[in-house]
Amino acid sequence: MIKTVATKPREGQRPGTSGLRKKVPVFQEPGYAENFIQSIFDTLEGFAGQTLVVGGDGRFYNRNVIQTVIRMAAANGFGRILVGRGGLLSTPAASNVIRKHRAFGGIILSASHNPGGPHGDFGIKYNVGNGGPAPEKITEAIFARTKLIKEYKTTDTADIDLDRLGVSRVPATDVEVIDPVADYQGLMETLFDFDAIRDLFRSGFRMRFDAMHAITGPYAHAILEGLLGAPPGTVVHGEPLEDFGGHHPDPNLVHAKDLYDLMMSPEAPDFGAASDGDGDRNLIIGRHQFVTPSDSLAMLAAQAHLAPGYAKGLAGIARSMPTSAAADRVAAKLGIASFETPTGWKFFGNLLDAGLATICGEESAGTGSNHVREKDGVWAVLLWLNILARRRQSVAEIVREHWRTYGRNFYSRHDYEEVEETAAQNLVKSLRDNLPKLKGTNLGGVSVAAADDFAYHDPVDGSTTTGQGIRIFFEDGSRIVYRLSGTGTAGATLRVYIERYEPDPAKHGLETQAALSSLIGTARSLAQIEARTGRREPSVIT
Repeated sequence: MIKTVATKPREGQRPGTSGLRKKVPVFQEPGYAENFIQSIFDTLEGFAGQTLVVGGDGRFYNRNVIQTVIRMAAANGFGRILVGRGGLLSTPAASNVIRKHRAFGGIILSASHNPGGPHGDFGIKYNVGNGGPAPEKITEAIFARTKLIKEYKTTDTADIDLDRLGVSRVPATDVEVIDPVADYQGLMETLFDFDAIRDLFRSGFRMRFDAMHAITGPYAHAILEGLLGAPPGTVVHGEPLEDFGGHHPDPNLVHAKDLYDLMMSPEAPDFGAASDGDGDRNLIIGRHQFVTPSDSLAMLAAQAHLAPGYAKGLAGIARSMPTSAAADRVAAKLGIASFETPTGWKFFGNLLDAGLATICGEESAGTGSNHVREKDGVWAVLLWLNILARRRQSVAEIVREHWRTYGRNFYSRHDYEEVEETAAQNLVKSLRDNLPKLKGTNLGGVSVAAADDFAYHDPVDGSTTTGQGIRIFFEDGSRIVYRLSGTGTAGATLRVYIERYEPDPAKHGLETQAALSSLIGTARSLAQIEARTGRREPSVIT
């Protein structure tokens, strides 16, 4: 029985870089989730009788909202709903399901790498028919609708059994619970040389994959330990938990410190990797060799031809603006196009759909390709394994060889988390106001070559996106970038990116923070970070 429920607008429902994210208690407020979901449906056209994909990363409140989405999607006229068993679908797997089954779109319930639990974070985002995140024109239309909404549609039906594969019926709608891993595993088999990777494990190669009690555990168990024959115990923290085991499921050197410490120890296996809450980010560490996400993107692009799915070469490489220019150097050497986009995977979608780019990446530990329209943590790990299986060199040897060939981009990101919102906005405004005065000035002994607020002109649809980050370029090729993140749920996160290119192999062994020390000091003083935010040091350094 379809029913219409009266409601009124709720504050703060503008989607960020990856959908709407708030604390769980906010989503638990009566009508809060329903308003946003109905606003998605009210914004879309032509979905009557079509297929909707639904899944999430298993965090607290995931099952509850999936039942809400199912009822509301049925009431609004979707003809078929595909939902991952247990309510689980990694973000890249959801993208694949949308594409493979030609769904109209999908609703993904996740706050990505943010912490979970009853007082943690929750999120809802909409993905369009190409499998990628909704573009800004859709997210802005959804937000506009949230400010006007007066009612939402739902049904009185009982909960669907999310743990049983098969088809159930909600009025006029088939709800099919699917294996969350099967379609994704099948796709990976078309891209990589699994025989070579099996031989690598048979040779005694050892690996540690930390699923961080998040969504990639089932995928890693099935593919790494199952299909590829990695020894049992290769995958740790492989059971998805609603609170991620009380930990922060962000694969960086702070929250994956146990893995880092192991990989730097005498007992280190050959290869270490981790993925985040919803499976779209990755961490790569070799024995005694951490690989920055920016370097990983460049190295994967340079070696992708070793995997069957990329043997014919790449059309182009795309990176987000804050990501280091290491990938640009690979593109130049390969004679292919390189693209610099705003932060947010949705900006890669047009390039991928148009065949202009094959591999994309962000400094925030996200890499992926045209196989789906999301970044993909397990994919990145498998491509690294394919390269290691073919090269039969260590990660450290591959890294050093890459630097000798292309030079090294020393690179670091300093995050100041949960900064008071007004203080953060004023800091960025002050930088923006001073941009015209910076060119030619001397900062930290180096002259400023250029300074701007990054704007992106999409080569496919002609759209322009402005205000994407303050960039300071120096005469020696160094760069500082400031931007406010759109992925947090409390206060503001100020991200500062520091980069210096070093062509001399004799200097490639320097420690990153030491190599960047003068630029770090310049970045802090130029923005008056301590004076404006009260923060003497960043919350996280990656």
